[in-house]
Amino acid sequence: MISCVRTAALSGAILLGVAAIQVHAAAFAAWQVNGVPSGDTLNVRKYPAGTSQKQAAYPNGTVLQMTGKCTGGVNLLDISGQPQWKQKQLVRTRWCEIWHDPARNGNFVTGWVYGRYIKPY
Repeated sequence: MISCVRTAALSGAILLGVAAIQVHAAAFAAWQVNGVPSGDTLNVRKYPAGTSQKQAAYPNGTVLQMTGKCTGGVNLLDISGQPQWKQKQLVRTRWCEIWHDPARNGNFVTGWVYGRYIKPY
């Protein structure tokens, strides 16, 4: 009886974990790299600072998976109903978190991009 209870509890915990991952994945916002000077790329940093380790770089037009989190308490999901110009203005001086695969090997990580170079997609 005890092993049945443990198995049921473990199964429930696994299902809750899977549900949490699915909910988190559905919360991504798509934004696009924009305004980077011709021939240059947007750097993705490990932390929200220009001096932080560079993880990857993307050219204009690249669509990014944004987690929604930006510095200064700005949440892209909260502002998504506003006009695009207003959204862009709200993140212009913020760092925003993305979910990406810098090595293109299936290992996704979070990184940070500067808001001046992104726009709603």
